Amino acid sequence: MSHICISGLCKEYVERRRKVCFRDTSGVRTVQQILADINLEFEDGEMVCILGPSGCGKSTLLKIVAGFTPSTAGKVLIDGKPVNGPSQDHIFVYQHSALLPWMTVQQNVGLGLRNIKAENKRNDRIQEYIDMVELTGFEDRYPCELSGGMQRRAELARALAVNPKTLFMDEPFTGLDFLTHMRMREEVVMMHLYTGKSVIFVTHDIDDALVMGDRIVILSGRPATVQLNRRLAHPHPRKLTKDPELLELRREVFFMLGVPDAV
Repeated sequence: MSHICISGLCKEYVERRRKVCFRDTSGVRTVQQILADINLEFEDGEMVCILGPSGCGKSTLLKIVAGFTPSTAGKVLIDGKPVNGPSQDHIFVYQHSALLPWMTVQQNVGLGLRNIKAENKRNDRIQEYIDMVELTGFEDRYPCELSGGMQRRAELARALAVNPKTLFMDEPFTGLDFLTHMRMREEVVMMHLYTGKSVIFVTHDIDDALVMGDRIVILSGRPATVQLNRRLAHPHPRKLTKDPELLELRREVFFMLGVPDAV
């Protein structure tokens, strides 16, 4: 059985707008279809990268699978059980910083560990993941005292500390400078190889998807359908410039996303 099974998934939003005539307050009801019949299966331990045009519904799909947003039709199963809401076994990492500004790195990382009553065990767990993301020495710093990349690493440590089954990551490199982006990409790949966690990763960056993903999924424009669902057997670390097969796939993905002349 697949770790995550998405079948017949659809999502619609109902919009109510007032008519242009100010005397008519009845409003206009319109239905916006975001996702149309999405069918996907992901194996345990896979890193799946989801691509698609801006506004096509990538984040909506991620939030439905994570249990934050209900679907209009279809179902999502994780380990054979229907998703009916968020779970501590499945942690969501947002595209903008979600660290609590009044807490230190150590306190932020320990947020999900309050059920561990023994203080020494809790502190050891916190330090293990701070060390993993190379923030040793910054335990007592507040988010405002950290660079963007360090904040991202602190969020990653907080997510991993609760030992989730699955990580949902919604464009977590947004706003990072180029070099920090490259370092974070490498760190996420190494984290995935080290922990074996299942990762569902939404991104706009085609190179990120090809370098990081065990599988890539491409969604069409609205209403979104699955255009491509391909397993990548290439070992890590990957070098796009040295792998003709990946370069050809890169050209194919650019073409599918409407940029046929990209290099």
